[in-house]
Amino acid sequence: MKKIKLNVVMHEQESKKIATNRGAEVHLRLSKIVFHDNDFVGDSNIISHIKNNAELCEIMGPLSYPEVPIAGYVNGVFLSRRIDRLYVNKKAKKIIVLDYKTDIDRNLYYEKYRVQLTEYYELLKQIYPDFSITCKILWLNDFTLENII
Repeated sequence: MKKIKLNVVMHEQESKKIATNRGAEVHLRLSKIVFHDNDFVGDSNIISHIKNNAELCEIMGPLSYPEVPIAGYVNGVFLSRRIDRLYVNKKAKKIIVLDYKTDIDRNLYYEKYRVQLTEYYELLKQIYPDFSITCKILWLNDFTLENII
């Protein structure tokens, strides 16, 4: 039988707890970013990252909504989810889903994230059948965007 050292297990659990807490804290700060009077309002550090990326400025701008609940059926299964940031441009018939991730190793849960964003896509396609829908991850360790769908 393989021996597992208690200090190794405790360190792994503590590391996971720290990462989870950091992710929750950053998600909260991002959810409070709003576009008001032609400028962003909220956490100045996050806003500086947003302003350094034209695509992110558009997605986080006046046509976006934080923490959007969505529910429906996908392949006969009822799903209830919350989208981190949803950009809806009705004139251009364009939707962008933005999901925040704090992982440093992007490959660790990549398949899980792809499935998550596919669910968002499928739910939104039912609501906006004539819209183009794109799903992206915002990697918070370096504020880069990655197209998933």
